[in-house]
Amino acid sequence: MRKFDPRGRKVKILATLGPACTDPDVMRRLFAAGADAFRVNMSHGEHETHAESIRNIRALEKQFGRPIPIFADLQGPKLRVGKFRDGKAVIRHSGHFTLDRDPTPGDETRVELPHPELFGLLEKGQRLLINDGKIRLRVIRAGEDAILCSAEVGGVISDRKGVNVPDAEIPIPALTEKDRRDLAFALSQGVDWIGLSFVQRPEDIAEARKLIGGKAALCAKIEKPMAIRRLDEIVELADGIMVARGDLGVELEPQEVPPLQKRIVNTARLVGKPVIVATQMLESMIESPAPTRAEVSDVANAVYDGADAVMLSAETAAGEWPEEAVTIMHRIAVQVERDEGYIERVRFLDTPPDRTTADALAHSCMTVADTVAIKAITVFTGSGSTARRVARERPSVPMMVLTPSHDTARRVGLLWGAHAVVTRDIGSFEEMIAKGKRMALRHRFATGGDKLIVLAGVPFGTPGSTNLLHVVTLTGNELEKYES
Repeated sequence: MRKFDPRGRKVKILATLGPACTDPDVMRRLFAAGADAFRVNMSHGEHETHAESIRNIRALEKQFGRPIPIFADLQGPKLRVGKFRDGKAVIRHSGHFTLDRDPTPGDETRVELPHPELFGLLEKGQRLLINDGKIRLRVIRAGEDAILCSAEVGGVISDRKGVNVPDAEIPIPALTEKDRRDLAFALSQGVDWIGLSFVQRPEDIAEARKLIGGKAALCAKIEKPMAIRRLDEIVELADGIMVARGDLGVELEPQEVPPLQKRIVNTARLVGKPVIVATQMLESMIESPAPTRAEVSDVANAVYDGADAVMLSAETAAGEWPEEAVTIMHRIAVQVERDEGYIERVRFLDTPPDRTTADALAHSCMTVADTVAIKAITVFTGSGSTARRVARERPSVPMMVLTPSHDTARRVGLLWGAHAVVTRDIGSFEEMIAKGKRMALRHRFATGGDKLIVLAGVPFGTPGSTNLLHVVTLTGNELEKYES
């Protein structure tokens, strides 16, 4: 087993797997380049292929001796038009176009919309966006069998293109039959996070959580304007949040997305839930070995905002330069976090602690680390809740999370500043201090003469009992003993 150095940054990188990186050696290079977690996109590929990828990730864990989170992303209820007589048609600008329930192949005047729940729901003036918003329709009249629209922006439309309905809450569940099959498969493979797509309401989270049954953490993907209306409730119910800017950018005006991104990040941070910023972060690197300056600024801004993780999609899944994309994202994050004003920027959001002992101590970790020359915070936890409390404060030093649970270690792997280590549980104060020092040395967070914060709960092994903060100093003798 190789010793694994800390990344030297606190924000995490989530890399999407796909045809460009199914080879185990490519996956190893992505991890070595800076990927902290891997996303399996259930919208594409077969279960057999995904199972092989998951086995390869678990092999990487053993090779590097570090828990690696696996994020299974469900497709969700994607709306699509039917088929066309010639495979495609041209919708005339300012012309009329009808979406109906007739399965006959379409033409330049009409096409089937095989989603009966939309008929009778839409109202005059509402928008329909097709093919990622390239075609924009406005409803003139909506009936039980046909929706007559005016083409504000026309163009070429082809078979099975996606449809977005930004102005209405669609009465369909967030989990399709395909999603249920994919969810059962993902849980059987022991994935750590489930991404729930096209969340519209808190009830979507409740339904998915019931099916998951505690076997994985649940991340709500915010990509529908309807979700913004009940954002606080959704964040409260989910374990994590993703700012999925792809569909969110289709259904909203472009200028609306940046302030919403900040709002979603801040809402998740206030309650200590990990938040991921995703989609088109280094989009040009699908084909180019270098990003644009605008893309570099986009990634940097997400890091400055205090996001827990930033995600690569097609850049690693299908791009020509997957390893380079991870490397550049890593370098951007490291450079930002070296900025003298970085910590002040990420703390611009005030995250006052709850009136509990655990929150008070987590807040104290931040202030002690700012006051004393602390090298790292060592957190003993069973469920990961203490680690989330500490991460919410955005301390100036890294956090080493010691836990006896493999599940917890992998789930906190998407948490800002967390370096998880699976280790046997402790039984006494003396054992806690000794293990905290030993692990800090082993994982290269500290050396002789350095100070550590140790955070835990007494009695040991009792969930929710965090009540102890201790500052320890590593001596030269301890370093010599460890190195011998």
